[in-house]
Amino acid sequence: MTSPFLNRRRLMATGSAAVMTAGAGLVSPAQAQGIAPTPTMRGGANNYRPGAPIVERIGGGGFWMTGTVRRAGDGLPLAGQRIQIWAHTTEGHERDPESHGATLTDQNGIFRLEMPQIVPAFGQPHGHLAYDSGDFETVFLRPVMQSAKDTSLNVDFVLKPA
Repeated sequence: MTSPFLNRRRLMATGSAAVMTAGAGLVSPAQAQGIAPTPTMRGGANNYRPGAPIVERIGGGGFWMTGTVRRAGDGLPLAGQRIQIWAHTTEGHERDPESHGATLTDQNGIFRLEMPQIVPAFGQPHGHLAYDSGDFETVFLRPVMQSAKDTSLNVDFVLKPA
C-alpha cells in the first residue's frame, strides 16, 4: 500500500509540471523575447544637471559622442529622444555648466554631439550620458574610454517604458 505522503508529493509534482508546461510562454517577461533594457551605471549621475539645454556643440569640439536609442523588447529605434552629455574635457570639468549639453535622436534613433576632447578624471577618461525625459525610465551611463587618445565614444541606450 502506498502512503498518503507519497501520493500527495507525486500529485504536486505532476500538477506543477502540467501547469508549467501549459503556461510556458504565457507568463514570460516581454524582454525575454527581445532586447533587454540598458541598466543605469554606477557613477553615471555624478555632476548631472537636470534640463541641460539642447546644443549644436559643446565648446570647441574635436571629440564625438555618438550612439543609438532603441526600445526594449522589440529594439525599434526611437526618434526625437533627448540625450544629455557631459564630461571632464580639455575645456572644463564635468561639474561646469558649459561642459553639459543635450541632443535629440534622428529618425533612426541615432545621436551625435561634438564636444572638446575628454581627458581622464580620477585616472579614467570617461563620459556621462543620460536619458531623462519622456515616456521611458531614466538611464545614466558612465562609459570608460579605451584610451585618452580616442576621439570618439559610441554609446547605445535600450529604454524601458516608464
